[in-house]
Amino acid sequence: MSTNKEFDIVVYGASGFTGRLVAEYLAKQYADDNSFTWAMAGRSADKLALVRDEIGAPKDTPLVVADAEDASSMQAMLDSTRLILTTVGPYQLYGSELVAMCAQSGVDYVDLCGEPVWMRHMIDANEAAAKQSGARIVFSCGFDSIPFDLGVYHLQQLAQEKFGHTFNRVKGRVKKMQGTFSGGTAASLKATLAAAKQDPKQFELLLNPFSLTPGFAGTEQPAGDKPYFEESLNTWVTPFIMAAINTRNVHRSNMLLSHQYGSDFVYDEMLMTGPGEKGETIAKAVASDKGMMKDGGPKPGEGPSKEERENGFYEVLFVGNDQEGQNLTVSVGATLDPGYGSTSRMITEAALCLIKDSTDTPGGILTPASAMGDTLIKRLVDNAGLTFKQL
Repeated sequence: MSTNKEFDIVVYGASGFTGRLVAEYLAKQYADDNSFTWAMAGRSADKLALVRDEIGAPKDTPLVVADAEDASSMQAMLDSTRLILTTVGPYQLYGSELVAMCAQSGVDYVDLCGEPVWMRHMIDANEAAAKQSGARIVFSCGFDSIPFDLGVYHLQQLAQEKFGHTFNRVKGRVKKMQGTFSGGTAASLKATLAAAKQDPKQFELLLNPFSLTPGFAGTEQPAGDKPYFEESLNTWVTPFIMAAINTRNVHRSNMLLSHQYGSDFVYDEMLMTGPGEKGETIAKAVASDKGMMKDGGPKPGEGPSKEERENGFYEVLFVGNDQEGQNLTVSVGATLDPGYGSTSRMITEAALCLIKDSTDTPGGILTPASAMGDTLIKRLVDNAGLTFKQL
């Protein structure tokens, strides 16, 4: 691949739990692929070398020392690469300067961010610079929000092919899921809520379904804050904790795709818990669970064992319909833990897609669907174990 940079991808945070999984996936899945170059980056060369050896990466895998508190080391890292893949979060605490530097330097960027208020601040502060430099800044390239963003996108492409129009109403329904949320996801949620409590304007952004579409406010959206029985699917549904970020990303995709889904597009996400009294009991228990806000569970840098990751799974349904009674359902899923195993593959394929496939995508602060669309879906199906099926 022709480039005047030393590397195509630098994995920043490679000695952390998720960054390590990304590096391991690159080393194994692309062991014989010489079409791109990559490096591991972090604060400590010794830790990077230890991780490199533990995951079985080649001894000559380049190691880049970069510390967020040392601007010159961060700039040197950017000068060496076409794209930064960062797993260093919460991003509102550790990511702002890196986004700004990438936007100014014309370096592509992907992360795992699920922090909508911070993302809006980054859009306001850096989108003009990214457009001018050509940097493609793509947030939320993990379980939040690739399966949801691309699930809606895929459904709408099928609807356009079959009916000649997209659906202005889509429901995202998590049918099944086994696995843990990452420690970074929990830390991000806590940091977001703590910041919102201190600043009423941030709290308003957090509640606004169109917080990531500056200049556009669409039609009223479902609250999604209470359990109820959904007759069309014969199941109880309950609030899904990641809806607060996924729905915002889907609405931003719609805006960036010139409102391909309609300016009156309505989208919500809920977790399916099953029919009858059992489904109702589970739905109400989930709705009252505040476990993500407690001090237990994995901390950033911690996570489940290899066996636990490989025994995880998820399946999400996307149900679209229109006023004429036409409808389609798409399923997106994988047989890996969503928060770690699948996430590390998704962000890696997103990075590769940007540098290898979606090279004509212009600069800006983008979403997976608007930046990569069908090409990323193909990579995820071919390489990362995801499925996209019409039911």
